[in-house]
Amino acid sequence: MRYLVLSDIHSNLEALESCLELADGKYDAAVCLGDLVGYGPDPNAVVSRMRQLTDAIIGGNHDKACAGLSDAEDFNVLAKLTAFWTRQALTPENFDFLRKLPAGPLLMEGFELVHGSQTDEDEYIIGPTQALAALKMLTLQLVFFGHTHQQGGFVLDRLGRLQSVDCFSESDGRSLVLPLENGGRYLINPGSVGQPRDGDWRAAFALYDSDSRIVSFHRVPYNLKRAQDRILAANLPQRLATRLAAGR
Repeated sequence: MRYLVLSDIHSNLEALESCLELADGKYDAAVCLGDLVGYGPDPNAVVSRMRQLTDAIIGGNHDKACAGLSDAEDFNVLAKLTAFWTRQALTPENFDFLRKLPAGPLLMEGFELVHGSQTDEDEYIIGPTQALAALKMLTLQLVFFGHTHQQGGFVLDRLGRLQSVDCFSESDGRSLVLPLENGGRYLINPGSVGQPRDGDWRAAFALYDSDSRIVSFHRVPYNLKRAQDRILAANLPQRLATRLAAGR
């Protein structure tokens, strides 16, 4: 089975469509690790597209805030402002869809989906300290996580050595092919579709082939100017548009 793994789309329709174009014909099912909305100007288009596309979606912290399930008190000013804007922009159907999204972990066929971590959907797994604790808790070999907007992940090999998965982008949009080895444990982040924060502005996603047990990481350029123009046309803060170009 070939899976398209998406995360942290954040209402960026241009980025999402470019990912889907590159991945077309290369997957059998699509899954999403949450944060469909927030920051971007097209929450309804993104939610509607994902409702049609995906076989499994879990909710992220921005989905909860935009659906009124949390008060967004722990958000920064930009995130809180766009969460409240998104609440008003969502159609009743899409608002209700976000409210009903399950929380992770979500068990799939041989792997799990989480937004932050297995024990806390709001936890950021960024460095080795958080990663090692999470890897030691795994009951399956593979967990996909999002939330950090940084493509890559962490591996605990069969000898107990912790390694980082670093992605080096190439012109064809494929940055790294990672075979899953027997005895290893893997925390894999597909990166953010619509709001990368790893210094690469291009949209990120991953593909997972459960038969060959291979994860491939991908980056793809999208119409950045159109995305920025739509942010400004929605009267959202200019900072939300400029930060897209920096991948931060």
